[in-house]
Amino acid sequence: MSLPHDSVLDRFLRYVVIDTQSDPTSHTQPSTEKQKNLGRLLERELKALGLEDAHLDEHGNVYATIPANTDKDVPAICFCSHMDTAPDFSGTGVKPQIVKNYQGGDIRLVGDTNQIIRVAEHPDLKDQIGHDIVTTDGTTLLGADDKAGVAEIMSAAQFLLRNPEIPHGPVKILFTTDEEIGRGADKVDLEKLGAKFGYTMDGSTVGEIENETFSADGVTITVKGVAIHPGTAKGKMENAIKIAADIIARLPKDQAPETTEDRQGFIHPVGVNASMEGAELGFIIRDFEEKGLAEKETLLKAITEEVMASYPGSTFTFTVKEQYRNMKIVLDRHPEVMENLLEATRRVGLEPKVTSIRGGTDGSRLSFMGLPCPNIYTGGHAYHSPLEWVSVQDMETAVKTIVELVKVWEERA
Repeated sequence: MSLPHDSVLDRFLRYVVIDTQSDPTSHTQPSTEKQKNLGRLLERELKALGLEDAHLDEHGNVYATIPANTDKDVPAICFCSHMDTAPDFSGTGVKPQIVKNYQGGDIRLVGDTNQIIRVAEHPDLKDQIGHDIVTTDGTTLLGADDKAGVAEIMSAAQFLLRNPEIPHGPVKILFTTDEEIGRGADKVDLEKLGAKFGYTMDGSTVGEIENETFSADGVTITVKGVAIHPGTAKGKMENAIKIAADIIARLPKDQAPETTEDRQGFIHPVGVNASMEGAELGFIIRDFEEKGLAEKETLLKAITEEVMASYPGSTFTFTVKEQYRNMKIVLDRHPEVMENLLEATRRVGLEPKVTSIRGGTDGSRLSFMGLPCPNIYTGGHAYHSPLEWVSVQDMETAVKTIVELVKVWEERA
């Protein structure tokens, strides 16, 4: 297979038109078979670059290795991006549009003219004068989350392979499925991958590096009420729908996603399934500190117990399930991972800004599986929406960052 186009933009445009939306209601991995369509293309392109071990596994993950070309003992580092797009908005029939040499102002999308990327709401546009901006036509998301990352890793791989005079250690490539539904690392074989440290290319604004995520738990509360015919219910009925509503009504309003920012955590109801005789309530609990996580769970249980005290005939269960933990706990044990990234960022002319993710990434899970893994910018913005956009020049900067990072690891070995 010969590669018809090689620029990061050409790759990006090739990848975003492939529908790879994941499905949280599916129990398979990948959750949608169509994710493998992109995986098969990437496998072919990696092999065409000369990476013999490139392959797509049964779970839709793609692995490949750029062999070391230095005599130094450089640790193997991995670059990882996810191929799926979010279930939040349609990813079918993506029609990317390019605003060349952007000169400022709002961008009205051509497929749905009610969709406007407004500078007032997207102030990062002010830094994009003269750039080429890729948007959707307004009827789908773009998929820069995370096909910008995929295109950047592929372009960096091509650059390293075409410039063998750049010394580097082993570089591992990993593309995952189902990251958007929290399962991106579930079926990754770290032994097969063979990397010591990793970087996810799944961030946003260039220069922003994320070394910290929320710690996250899920809580399920089940309520068994007392169901009885409403005509003879006085003094007997305990309606589980009302019990569920009472629990939710008592949640602290200052600990919700819509009222918190920066390093504040929250208690967030994500689902209620209720009838008169029984109810199930689903919550996600988020905090940067495990102590804060535990405090929020204790508070939620206390609220539930307080409500249930008014319903003596009813019972409840309260189940906590760990989802992921703050990757900074792991990264702090391996300071060179961040130090090398900060140096590479400065070398491409950016002043690094280290931030925290109010969410999780594959890197969070991978860090605790044994692959310390901060998150690098891709240049994408307004993810999971029809207003999603990315600058071509910012994607090129991300490619250069990968190349510089590989060089820094070799120099410092």
